[in-house]
Amino acid sequence: MKNDVVPVQIRGILPANTGCALFIGNDAKVFVINVEPTMGQVIRNFLREVPKERPLTHDLIANIFRGFNISVERVVITELKNSTYYARLTLLQQNEVAKKIVEIDARPSDCLAIATAQKRPIFVSASLFEQVEDMTEYLDKINESGDELE
Repeated sequence: MKNDVVPVQIRGILPANTGCALFIGNDAKVFVINVEPTMGQVIRNFLREVPKERPLTHDLIANIFRGFNISVERVVITELKNSTYYARLTLLQQNEVAKKIVEIDARPSDCLAIATAQKRPIFVSASLFEQVEDMTEYLDKINESGDELE
């Protein structure tokens, strides 16, 4: 699957009353994943490197990974089924004796938060990237109008 992925970044976050639109993409195309408002805020805070008084859930996960010498290799948003996106979190645990790679099914919002917090690469499966609607024009209009896009 490594060759069948497209590198992407979080290009913007647009808060809304019922959720948060994450604009994900690259120079070729941008698409939207809607997430819960709190997840949008968590991802926004990781992007801005906002300090926290106490560790939140994704910080706790990072601390556990560090404690067990596990690193996040990458995140891949894999597919869209029944209006729900799916993602995989690839982890590497390595020590002087062995190397173990594990891929875990996870919500894209959690994957994006973890990848953003740990500055790890984000990918989309090539087949999904071809399938999603290009929202670049919409993102450009928001940026031009000066609306609240982060």
